[in-house]
Amino acid sequence: MSTSAAVRVAVSLAASHGVVCTDPVVLKDGSNVIVHLRPAPVVARIARRTALVRPSVASHLARDLSVSAFLASRGVPVVTPSKELPAGPHTVDGFVLTFSTYVPHDPSVELSRPDVLKLLPDLHAELRLYEGDLPVRGPLDDVENTLAHLESIGVPELAPFRERHAELLAEWDAHYNDVQPLHGDSHYGNVLMTAAGPVWNDFEDTWRGPVAWDLACLAGARGAEAAQRAVETYGGGAAPEDVEFHVETRINFGTLWGVLMENS
Repeated sequence: MSTSAAVRVAVSLAASHGVVCTDPVVLKDGSNVIVHLRPAPVVARIARRTALVRPSVASHLARDLSVSAFLASRGVPVVTPSKELPAGPHTVDGFVLTFSTYVPHDPSVELSRPDVLKLLPDLHAELRLYEGDLPVRGPLDDVENTLAHLESIGVPELAPFRERHAELLAEWDAHYNDVQPLHGDSHYGNVLMTAAGPVWNDFEDTWRGPVAWDLACLAGARGAEAAQRAVETYGGGAAPEDVEFHVETRINFGTLWGVLMENS
C-alpha cells in the first residue's frame, strides 16, 4: 500500500464523481495518507497503517464522518464530511478512504497542550449528546491487534509490550471512570488553526471511555504532577490518578505504534 498508489486511487475515485484534481498534495503520510485534492476543496483520508491492524478500519472512518457531522450540526467547529461527492467510506482496489471538506489553516501554528485542554470541556459536553454506536475498549483493541500483526510478520522483541499490556489490563477497570464519548486522540496536532479559530479534526478514534484518556493525550509527561496539572487545566471532571494511569497506557500504545511505523 504505497503512498503514490493511495493518491492515485483517491484522485481517480474523486474524478468518477466529477471532482477534478490536477495537483494532489499529501498533507500527512503516517497512520493514514491525507491528501488535499487541489484545486477542489476536498481532502481524502486513505487508511494505510491503520488498515493493517484494524479489521474494522472502515467502521473507524465511518465513525469519523458520523461524529464530525453530528458535532457540526451542534455548531462545533470541526472538519466536516465533503459535500462535493459521497463522503464514504469507499473501498477501491484494497484501499478504504473517505472525503472531507478542506479547511484552510496554517500547519505551522499549533495550540499548546494547556490551550487544547481548555477547549476539551466544551467538546466533551457536545460529545455526551452523541447517540451513535461506539467501541468501549478503544486503545486496548489497537494494542492487541497491533501485537498480533507484528508477531505475524516476525517482528522480534515484542514480549515487553505484551507484559506491560497485561499489567495495565489488570488495572484497567479501576481507572475506567467518568465514561462518555471521547475524541480519542485529542492531541494538539488534531486541532487545525484557522483564521476563524481552532477547528477539531480526526474523530476516527472516538470511543466510549474515561474522560481521563483524553486528558492523558495532553498531559505531556508521566507522573502525578503532570496528571494533576492536566486535570486542573481541564477544570476537574477526572481523577488525577486515572489520568496518570492512562498516560502509561498511551505510552505503551504509542511506542508500539512506532514499531508498526518502522515495520510497514
